[in-house]
Order: sequence, then structure tokens, then C-alpha cells
Amino acid sequence: MKSYYVYILRCADDSYYTGVTNDLERRLAEHQSGNNSLSYTSTRRPVEIVFWHEFNDIHQAIAFEKQVKGWSRKKKEAIIADRWEDLKTLAKCQNASRHDRDRE
Repeated sequence: MKSYYVYILRCADDSYYTGVTNDLERRLAEHQSGNNSLSYTSTRRPVEIVFWHEFNDIHQAIAFEKQVKGWSRKKKEAIIADRWEDLKTLAKCQNASRHDRDRE
């Protein structure tokens, strides 16, 4: 059975890059090489893999990648630190004035 991985890289500028692949070692080497000058990571090397999650279904992997790409830095850092339980709290509205307006 084929495996697919959603991964997060920490870049040299302390930003995060999220991607999906079926070969983590090859993909990390591609990011480190900087051969694709148009890629996000080419000017942010070196990169370090700080998270990966394995899937057996490419559709689930792609869906999770899209979800993570839309997350805040704090949510990404929670899963990097294996604090999945923090996601619910971090998903709550942090802006009290916005939250109050939505309830009216």
C-alpha cells in the first residue's frame, strides 16, 4: 500500500511551508537543493522538516494539506509540538469584539 505524507518545513526565515508527497526524503532534498527558483523555499533555505503525518489515501492527504495551509501559525505550532488537543481552543474566535458582534 502506498503512503502519502503531509509535512511542514521550518524555513531559514522562521516561516513554515506545508506540502504533500509520497516520498519525504526525496521531497526534502528537492526543497534543500533550491533548483526551482520559483518555489517558496528556494530563497528560504536551509529548511528543516518539523512535522509529518502519514496517510494511506491521497485524497485524505490533500484535504489535510489544504486544511493545514489555512491554519494560523499557532495551530501549526500546536501540531508540530504534538498538542492536537490545543486545536479546539485555537480555533475559537480570539477577537472579542468580533465574537460579540457575531452573537447579536
